[in-house]
Amino acid sequence: MVVSASIIVVFIMVQSIYTYFRKREEFRGAFSFDHFYILIHIYFIVMIGFGLLYFLLSQKGITLLEGGYLQEISQLERLGTSIYFSGVTLMTVGYGDITPVGVGKVLALIEALIGYLLPAAFFVQVIRDVKQEP
Repeated sequence: MVVSASIIVVFIMVQSIYTYFRKREEFRGAFSFDHFYILIHIYFIVMIGFGLLYFLLSQKGITLLEGGYLQEISQLERLGTSIYFSGVTLMTVGYGDITPVGVGKVLALIEALIGYLLPAAFFVQVIRDVKQEP
């Protein structure tokens, strides 16, 4: 159950990012509110997606955060903490109040890399669209 849910979450995140970059004809022109709106949605999808991955893996008993923090709290707090950790990791803020361990380090590193590269890829796409305009 957890593995199939994790696969679905990863698929939705990848599909969302892929769709944005493949449907260029719908996003022609200079930077606009629409471009920014799409970027925010992609960030939100990735943040929620990784948050759900952290949550699902913690449900399986896998220790992701220092001190087994996700194992010692209620379901709702676990979900909120997972999304919070995902958000601060994605935005590469990393307040330091929660530290990943084990597999959590790998997931956090991948998420931080995505958070770091998304704005660059977004602006490259906008510039490419502007240059391709007739």
